[in-house]
Amino acid sequence: MVGNIDRIRQSFNPELKLEGIVLTMFDARNTLARQVVEQVREHFKEVVYSTVIPRNVTLAEAPSYGRPAMLYNVASAGSQAYLSLAKEFMSHGKESAR
Repeated sequence: MVGNIDRIRQSFNPELKLEGIVLTMFDARNTLARQVVEQVREHFKEVVYSTVIPRNVTLAEAPSYGRPAMLYNVASAGSQAYLSLAKEFMSHGKESAR
């Protein structure tokens, strides 16, 4: 990930800045997934959103039915995680603007 960011800065956009990193397809049962989250948070610190999007059947099925996950099953863990991310995104940076 860091290598890709560096290559983009070198080749296309030296002014590239990360607004935020969203961790997706997370499976808490998987040790490697937990380690990756820990390493990403440690390296990128406050740039990483708190909300983590889990692996979720609804998120996988919704496109097959031609619907966004929110309309397919708003009560699912995946849909609820995206709603939480949206709230976090909307408040992101407000603390530093004060």
